[in-house]
Amino acid sequence: MLGAIAGDIIGSPHEFNNIRHTEFELFPAAADFTDDTVLTVAVAEAILEGRAFNRSLQGWYMRFPHCSYGGSFHNWARSGGSAPYNSWGNGSAMRVSPAGWAAADEMEALALAEQSAAVTHNHPEGIKGAQAVALAIFLARQGESQARIQNAIEDVCEYQLDHDLTELRAHYTFDVSCQGSVPQAIACFLQSEDFEDAIRKAVSIGGDSDTIAAIVGAIAEAYFDGVPESIAQASWARLPDTMRSVIRSFHAQYPGPTRIPEGMSARQDFMPGR
Repeated sequence: MLGAIAGDIIGSPHEFNNIRHTEFELFPAAADFTDDTVLTVAVAEAILEGRAFNRSLQGWYMRFPHCSYGGSFHNWARSGGSAPYNSWGNGSAMRVSPAGWAAADEMEALALAEQSAAVTHNHPEGIKGAQAVALAIFLARQGESQARIQNAIEDVCEYQLDHDLTELRAHYTFDVSCQGSVPQAIACFLQSEDFEDAIRKAVSIGGDSDTIAAIVGAIAEAYFDGVPESIAQASWARLPDTMRSVIRSFHAQYPGPTRIPEGMSARQDFMPGR
């Protein structure tokens, strides 16, 4: 799941200041975690502790209430209610990576993805977006090829994944729907050669850059045998201890290829609610 967090942080400066190339600084001063990271940690905690997804999501929102959440999620989380709001937004896909790591088989990956999504994003497109990402992560963990992953997602989710990245850089616009961002994100992964290349391509198409990069980073971590150490350390340095604790516990329960940094002090500039 650190791959999703790294993608979120790297993409964050470009969400509303899109770039259309791959040559950029990975971790400028403005790079920081957003709601993508907060809610990824929330899903991980829910799976680890057997908590209801809605309670974990709302609890982590209350810890970090100013992290650029969508308006509907913001209202839902503040209300404390349990009814979903039929969203088709990509929030379900950006936070789902722990489901792909925890699942023991394809069916469990799809089921966990649906459960994590449906507490807010119970629209069929919202569920499908989460399932596509979780399935891609699960298959990547099994050593499946990019071609096999593409075929599986096209069959299960009926997404078109043969996007030309040059065309996306020229014409793609900001789109927060699952159907308008998840296929584009997966296409970036399918055309990448390593983790960093995947993230750079994700940011380069523009649009909802932090979420697209979070989705790509989540899949790329599983496929390319982890997050490179320099990227993992730079991402880890931007997280508070509350998040680090959940990530360590999740990694211990569901080991992945990324080496979780140790012995690093918590960020000194962090304030709750940032």
